Amino acid sequence: MALRSKRYLKAAAQVDRSKVYEPAAALALIQGLPHPKFDETLEVAVRLGIDPKKSDQLVRGAVSLPKGLGRKVTVVVFAEGDKAAAAKAAGADEVGSAELAEKILGGWTAFDIVIASPDMMKHVGKLGKVLGPQGKMPSPKSGTVTADVGAAVREFKAGKVEFRTDAGGNVHAAFGKRSFKTEDLEANLRAFLDHLAAMRPPAVKGQFMRRISVSTSMGPGAWINYGA
Repeated sequence: MALRSKRYLKAAAQVDRSKVYEPAAALALIQGLPHPKFDETLEVAVRLGIDPKKSDQLVRGAVSLPKGLGRKVTVVVFAEGDKAAAAKAAGADEVGSAELAEKILGGWTAFDIVIASPDMMKHVGKLGKVLGPQGKMPSPKSGTVTADVGAAVREFKAGKVEFRTDAGGNVHAAFGKRSFKTEDLEANLRAFLDHLAAMRPPAVKGQFMRRISVSTSMGPGAWINYGA
């Protein structure tokens, strides 16, 4: 069992784990808890009522948050020619093709998002073992394989977040910073949950979103109620 700091234990004592809070109340509570000396990220975790062993029940996508993420997002793009120029103009941190793939295979992974134009998948395909476990492999479903790489770069730089189900059937995502106004955090949280609810796979039976928790990156979580 992991040892918890005195700060964490003091914060955890203020959260009633037997209670399901309304989103605004949970966010206000979390923002008022003891915290470290940096601006923590707010995170949401959703337990889905899916069978993660069945491919037709897996969920993967991306959503633009109305209030942004409050942090710098590093974006790399696989593109050439006019598409590469468009990606650079949109603010991509690095743009390339075969040489970029070799750099990543060599161990460089200091980026958050990978975007690729469809014709570049011949280079990206070989990166599955590196990018896959990190959740960074480009996919049409998440909007990271697209012919309009410039628009994709702008969206992710502005606060678009990717998400995907893990092996346990859960989805995790960041949705802002502790320093945000509570109403802005709630707007981002509801945008994420509304989008996730709309992605319910047809094969799923019963309740889709079973339990939802919000927390800071280094703090305890609070259960929340979500009315779709």
